[in-house]
Amino acid sequence: MIPLKDENPTQRFPYITLLFILLNLVVFFYGISLPVHPSTLYADYALVPIQLMNQPIDVYPKIYTSMFLHAGIWHLGGNMLYLWIFGNNIEDVLGKLRFILFYFLCGTLAAFGHISTDLESKIPMVGASGAISGILGAYLILFPFAKIRTFIFLGFFWTIARIPAIVLLLFWIILQIWNSAFTTTGSTAWFAHIGGFVAGVILILPFKNFSKI
Repeated sequence: MIPLKDENPTQRFPYITLLFILLNLVVFFYGISLPVHPSTLYADYALVPIQLMNQPIDVYPKIYTSMFLHAGIWHLGGNMLYLWIFGNNIEDVLGKLRFILFYFLCGTLAAFGHISTDLESKIPMVGASGAISGILGAYLILFPFAKIRTFIFLGFFWTIARIPAIVLLLFWIILQIWNSAFTTTGSTAWFAHIGGFVAGVILILPFKNFSKI
């Protein structure tokens, strides 16, 4: 299932959500414009778990720089699609400053969720998936019955249906848990997705109930 659009209007224009999308796009296209492979940026800006364990003070900022790096156009496109569909409503609820803090805190906890599963990993961690997973968790709590226009593909059959967010997002997190348990190849940080989602579920109500900034 691929979400296309939610039927959940906002009261305020999502400036921060758009800013995050723009920053991710700028970094990606800057990377592919380099005369060397875009992964060259990983050496300076990607998060490598074993480096964080050995040099925490020097490497800690890479938790945040890595959130703006992506491994390819599909990685970027999928993340930005989810950020646009679900991020604007969370920004609308939290306001700009709290949304920024929420986004980076979820991304931080997502990173540690991934790192905790393999402290010795030398595989660079990149992408906004952890922070966006936090937004998905928040959306599940705040708007479980908002309708999401969703592309559904089953073999030769496909359709576009309006389904409740709770169905789509529970399907999404179950898929992450399934992949974390049974996928042994690839470099996708499934536990970052799970960690970010859980962080979003837990943190959204405390963030929402803070006095507005």
